[in-house]
Amino acid sequence: MQNTLQKYIPEQAVSRVESLLQHDNLSVLIKKERKTRHGDYKRLPNGKHQITINANLNHYRFLITLIHEIAHFETYKAFGRTVKPHGIEWKRTFQRLMLPFLNPEVFPNSLLPLLANHFKNPKASSDTDLQLSLTLKQFDETNNLNYVFELLLGQEFKLYNGKIFKRGSKRKKRYECVEVKTGKIYLFNPNAEVEIINNK
Repeated sequence: MQNTLQKYIPEQAVSRVESLLQHDNLSVLIKKERKTRHGDYKRLPNGKHQITINANLNHYRFLITLIHEIAHFETYKAFGRTVKPHGIEWKRTFQRLMLPFLNPEVFPNSLLPLLANHFKNPKASSDTDLQLSLTLKQFDETNNLNYVFELLLGQEFKLYNGKIFKRGSKRKKRYECVEVKTGKIYLFNPNAEVEIINNK
């Protein structure tokens, strides 16, 4: 697994991650991009445990996602199914596992203060932490997508599934967007990546 991990996470993190993964009944699979998630954890019917991570993540997001999922495994080992998936037990486990990686040998200085702030109370997804998510995306390969918050009011955009929306007003944290075909209103995170299809 070590040779595989070297392709996906910062070099200085490999040995420590290897030690976290030394469980006979835990496997990690690298998957093609899934638009709805970066990774997941599940207990298989045979009693083994499986983590999957998207192959297209940059090194820093891959590491955060992997530790996120290992935290689910460790939480399950300690508490079973009696706790919430992203409850306080998982948060504390995630914090404990992530802390040794929060140093300039693993992460660039531009990310460290944002990560330190995020891990005071880690969320179910780093994507809900707008500033951290935007900074992490600076390390992604370039694409022709825009963030929802960059769009003008009324500007139309397309999702990966082909659905077309029109950007509406901002609520407290998210944007109301109307699906053009159905007229239904959906809420989008400001940093959702979309494809602009007109220029007003």
